[in-house]
Amino acid sequence: MKYLTPTLLSVLLIFCMLPVVTAQPKVKPRFRALAVAETGGGHALFDAVAKTWLNKLAADSNFTIDYLADTKQINEKFLKKYQLFIQLDYPPYPWKAPAQKAFESYIEKGKGGWIGFHHPTLLGVFDGYPMWQWYSRFMGDIQFKRHIPGGTSATLNVEDPAHPVMKGLPASFLTKDEWYIYDKSPRPNVHVIASIDEATYDPDKAVKMGDHPVIWTNGHVKARNLYIAMGHFPELLEDESFTRLFRNAIFWATERR
Repeated sequence: MKYLTPTLLSVLLIFCMLPVVTAQPKVKPRFRALAVAETGGGHALFDAVAKTWLNKLAADSNFTIDYLADTKQINEKFLKKYQLFIQLDYPPYPWKAPAQKAFESYIEKGKGGWIGFHHPTLLGVFDGYPMWQWYSRFMGDIQFKRHIPGGTSATLNVEDPAHPVMKGLPASFLTKDEWYIYDKSPRPNVHVIASIDEATYDPDKAVKMGDHPVIWTNGHVKARNLYIAMGHFPELLEDESFTRLFRNAIFWATERR
């Protein structure tokens, strides 16, 4: 038997002292989300900034997110992959019948959570499409009438501070949007979480509806769902109250009832 040379012995000793490295198992994502947003149009800047913000949150919080520019791919099989559906400024009227049917089942049967920003309440007859009646009922049996072009700031008052999506938010705060006006308040048909005080419009605007809910949830379906009227201006993603609301909504909507 040959003796080890001093050099070889030193190499072996160093090798034995190295820490044992094992392959780390891939961490399973907490959930998979789908976000639908139009390309172009007046909300493109908000959507672009929201995607950047969402991608960072997904990376930091261990979930995955896919994006669609329209609803043509959506059917029941497609939606089975997702535990959260985020509607980033995508209106309810141009959906094809298979997408409508799949979405209705997704919401009514609680197959996943839903968060909608701004555009989902653009309900009525637009671009030759009839109003989606089921969606109108989902949004509180309302119909869009007009909006405030250019937007205005308003004080948002939290009506249900105990709701999980309001955790860490102040009782009221200033926010800005191109507020939508409906044929009536959705309040009788939904649970209102926050509303705006139209007397605080800055600058003042004549376009008002009186009782003006801006954040609400519909408890008549199994899916956890939240509508947020804001979603026009990209600066919203620099507002700590808005981003906290967004973050809270994501993790609340993905929990099972």
